[in-house]
Amino acid sequence: MPPRFSYWTILIDGQATAFRAHEREDLIPTFVQIRRANPSAEMKWFARGRIWESPEAASEAMRLERQRPRERRTAEWRPGGAHKDPRARFKQTRDERRKTFARRQRSRKKPP
Repeated sequence: MPPRFSYWTILIDGQATAFRAHEREDLIPTFVQIRRANPSAEMKWFARGRIWESPEAASEAMRLERQRPRERRTAEWRPGGAHKDPRARFKQTRDERRKTFARRQRSRKKPP
């Protein structure tokens, strides 16, 4: 069975336990037993690497995150500095390439 990444879990003193289930009703009997010994025990929803009060709270946070405007970066933004193209100094225009080619052809021709 593949691992689940969103489930109800029981927390004792803020620490997660091994008790988890996708349906809240599956954990209620275990939660009641744990609550007898540890009144600080609580049941929370785990999703996207965080603990939430409920699945609705997690989905609401996701919805708000998607609606938030993203940072727009300009074309010149590059991580780590300017990052100039190292090949740019070797780039030639079409006319320059033709001149170079013609010059090489003339130098290769040997008089008879």
